[in-house]
Amino acid sequence: MQGDKTLKTHEALMDRMARTLGADLDEAELRGELAPEIRHAMLLSCTGCSDPAGCAHWLDTHERAEAAPGYCRNGSVLADLARHD
Repeated sequence: MQGDKTLKTHEALMDRMARTLGADLDEAELRGELAPEIRHAMLLSCTGCSDPAGCAHWLDTHERAEAAPGYCRNGSVLADLARHD
């Protein structure tokens, strides 16, 4: 089981990645495009990232991007959600 600090860290990274790609996870959830259990599964997947510090650095250097870095475990889902926004 993941600790609260790990979950909060990765939730922040995932939200930042979504915004960088042009997706709004809260809006997607409200519109029914992202089920809460899928969002939670995405968060758990994010906690398995091998390089969260690299992710944070990438986010610090990208205000907007068309795609997430290749190592992002949720990159394709976030890109799909961004196309709907």
